[in-house]
Amino acid sequence: MLVIKRKQGESLLIGDNIEINIVSLENGSVKLAISAPKSVTILRKELYKEIEEENQKAVSFDLSALKNLKK
Repeated sequence: MLVIKRKQGESLLIGDNIEINIVSLENGSVKLAISAPKSVTILRKELYKEIEEENQKAVSFDLSALKNLKK
């Protein structure tokens, strides 16, 4: 993991086509502006985990529900 310090108004580059700008720093919170190609998915980690959990729920199913359909 790379740890890097940036000040408001500074940025960093990831590869040739992703730029992250530090827009503001307030009350222990950082506001970022991310420029990336539309093909790059950008998600907050907590949202990613929530989607992952929902996907896991969607693939697990109750066999008794299938038995009820047979009737």
